[in-house]
Amino acid sequence: MTLSRSTIDASIGRAMEVFARHGVRLPPFAFWTPAAWQAADGACDEIRDCMLGWDVTDFGSGDFAHIGRTLFTLRNGSTRRPGYPKPYAEKLLFDPEGQRAPAHFHRQKREDIVCRAGGNVLVQLRGATPDGQPDDDAALTIQVDGTAVRLASGGILRLEPGMSLCIPPRTIHQFWGEEGTGFTVNSEVSSVCDDWNDNVFLGGASVRFPAIDEDAPRRHYLCHEYPRPESAHA
Repeated sequence: MTLSRSTIDASIGRAMEVFARHGVRLPPFAFWTPAAWQAADGACDEIRDCMLGWDVTDFGSGDFAHIGRTLFTLRNGSTRRPGYPKPYAEKLLFDPEGQRAPAHFHRQKREDIVCRAGGNVLVQLRGATPDGQPDDDAALTIQVDGTAVRLASGGILRLEPGMSLCIPPRTIHQFWGEEGTGFTVNSEVSSVCDDWNDNVFLGGASVRFPAIDEDAPRRHYLCHEYPRPESAHA
């Protein structure tokens, strides 16, 4: 399965519009053109090495409207490259109604999901067995805005703008914009994000960075596509 470049750039455009509508400002490199990236030197290596910037994926589903995600990574450390000791990460997420990532958990990452503006976000949580399968017999204790909430495995919590919850490692989760409440702007504040090694998708078939069908000229580089200075002028 491939995700088309036109779909990627259209979703980034919508995310920019919704972020701006709610007063959420992005750093300058969010708007850099491919030509600007081709000219960017090694001073921008932290953006490249820590995979900051736009990230659009359908996880190989072929159904971006329902299984997909558009986000912008503002800051991150790196477990794969030396020289980036930040132990934290922050992302902005654009959530249309009904679109979600596949159910998954992280081996190491602990994350707060914060509903920043727009509509509500629904978060479904499950425990995981030692071999990574759903543990539907395990009740969960989840911190919602600093308050402990008991939740049956598979239960759904609703976050209205301003609310947040903490998802511990090895907690299976999905979240999506609640139908009827409009586009949602969320943020994720977490320990370092390692999308190459730390994600476990239920069923094991999801692709974090799918192949792209170049059906239109690129308007934005994604976080895993940046040209390196040595290749930019080759």
